[in-house]
Amino acid sequence: MKSLRLHGVGDLRLHEEPVPVPGDGEVLLRVTAVGICGSDLHWFEEGSIGDARLAHPLVLGHEFAAVIESGPRKGERVAVDPALPCGRCEFCETGYPNFCLATHFSGHGKDDGSLREFMAWPERALLTLPDSVSDVAGALLEPLGVALYALDLGQIRVGDAVGIFGCGPIGLMLIRLARLNGARQIVATDLLPHRLEVAAEMGADVVLQADAEGSERAAVLDATGGRGIDVAFEIAGANPAVETAIETARPGARVVLVGIPSDDRTSFSASTARRKGLTIQLCRRMAHTYPRAIALAESGQIDLDVLASHCFPLEEYQRAFAVAAARDGLKVVVEPKGR
Repeated sequence: MKSLRLHGVGDLRLHEEPVPVPGDGEVLLRVTAVGICGSDLHWFEEGSIGDARLAHPLVLGHEFAAVIESGPRKGERVAVDPALPCGRCEFCETGYPNFCLATHFSGHGKDDGSLREFMAWPERALLTLPDSVSDVAGALLEPLGVALYALDLGQIRVGDAVGIFGCGPIGLMLIRLARLNGARQIVATDLLPHRLEVAAEMGADVVLQADAEGSERAAVLDATGGRGIDVAFEIAGANPAVETAIETARPGARVVLVGIPSDDRTSFSASTARRKGLTIQLCRRMAHTYPRAIALAESGQIDLDVLASHCFPLEEYQRAFAVAAARDGLKVVVEPKGR
């Protein structure tokens, strides 16, 4: 089978490897669609993410759908939870498996991911895909799950003004989710005009082009009548966007930080945040959101296919990562489709 491994910064190589043999509790999966995530780009462009460093040639990929190739469920289309918490620690037992310190995660650290034709994965982490949800949409259920978890942290109330600072795929999903959750006004910013066009289509009332100096902040406040944002989501992974969220939030607001900064540092004006008494939440992956994500996609309340702007076969991985790294389009999807 073909398997794509990252050997160093920008050094992806396609290998021919044996089809894996499932262990206890595992099944063989034929991978059908893999979304390239911002965290994959951190690995690709920096050889690291946060404090994790590339230690061996790693198969990336944690947003994926597949078909089960072994066992009683053979032939079933599934979405795959990339996180495998231990299930026994304090965090797992109290409902926070995303904080489990023993978690194995697809395409991270020592655990190979899904950018290959076949992989073995525990059956407990597989969720049936409805016929109405495509393989590509199935791969995007993972980032939708992250968006749902961020939404839960934000605690939007009906009638709130919501700020979305960063309109990549997760930011765009949050626009739609905020609208479904009763937001009165949604203000969205991004550096890229083509993302702002989609933000408006997804339901943002006001879209503003951002810059490194944060010159859009005055316009964000003007859009809210000077009152400020009730719930702010930062999804850009850049300190100017964090500062915009802090500066435009009203006193007592909630600010949810979802983006992952390249230099592993987040900074903002402490005096502003303190004076406003802001509640600042950091989003750690997701927990217990897959069933809701699947229900939203199946019901058509959120269109995931429209976010997949580019699809490439595994053999065209260089083009796929070049497009994703250039931030062209929205979500880049790789389709291994092993046979």
